[in-house]
Amino acid sequence: MSNANQYRPSAESRPLMNTSNFLLAIRAQDAPPRLTPSNYPPEFREKVAGRLKHPLGDLFGICNFGVNLTRLSPSAASALRHAHSLQDEFIFVLEGYPTLITDAGATELSPGMCAGFRAGTGDGHQLVNTTDADVVYLEIGDRSPGDTATYPDDDIQAHLGADKKWKFAHKDGTPY
Repeated sequence: MSNANQYRPSAESRPLMNTSNFLLAIRAQDAPPRLTPSNYPPEFREKVAGRLKHPLGDLFGICNFGVNLTRLSPSAASALRHAHSLQDEFIFVLEGYPTLITDAGATELSPGMCAGFRAGTGDGHQLVNTTDADVVYLEIGDRSPGDTATYPDDDIQAHLGADKKWKFAHKDGTPY
């Protein structure tokens, strides 16, 4: 019998480990939240206060792309409005009614809707929760070393190093 056939969800679902000590299955909301709410420089962290990410991909040993279950409390934003040079991103709304902000303006989203952000377009994007209820969505993006992120509304830029850590600088190149 395969491990997949051994997993039977119940009211008290417990994570199931595969043979490589990574999870095989888990209830997404039971995944531990990210320990640091933001890796932005301190002067930008307040802009994403109220965002809680539960990294899912790492639990399964996934290296080529990241998956997060993300919750935005009322008035919270998913990120600073940004665009990637190499990383494609995709979001799928599970609960709530976020507003997607892009260069084209604001678009109201609802549960079951999804949006994708192709790398290299320069079209900055972010989700903002303008409602009185939480928003919950899945976000998926690749982890391309050498990726850069531009932020049209803020004096910040980012580069993803070979160590898969973001390095931030002002738009003039001065490090934070």
